[in-house]
Amino acid sequence: MKSFLTPLLTIQTPGGSVKHAMKQTDPGFFGFGEAYISTVKNGATKGWKRHTRMTCNLVVVSGLVKFVVQESKGNFCEYIIGDSNYARLTVPAGLWFAFKGVAETDSLVLNISNQPHDPEEAKTKPLEKISYEWV
Repeated sequence: MKSFLTPLLTIQTPGGSVKHAMKQTDPGFFGFGEAYISTVKNGATKGWKRHTRMTCNLVVVSGLVKFVVQESKGNFCEYIIGDSNYARLTVPAGLWFAFKGVAETDSLVLNISNQPHDPEEAKTKPLEKISYEWV
């Protein structure tokens, strides 16, 4: 299975906007385990991570973040999502991914996963262990 991007709806209201994240009927919804928010500082890179069972649905609720998913050896998909491109990135289990804050301020990333966090379920690698040129 490959990663994919789903455009999301933002509804403007007089008091502020409403940003959709996920519905049970959306592509990429494979059940609910937990939702959590990560902060990403401008220029900071987090990753590489590969889940063995968890599907991640990643939404940048504030800021701008570059996600890189290794679909196969040497084959990377790049996604920049956030304020200027509001969308949800679905990363199925088994794929390595990392991300970098590219906004001038901190960014907030919401992960809506299909199962609760289990430290035994995820694998990590230092950034230099996967050959990708972060610019």
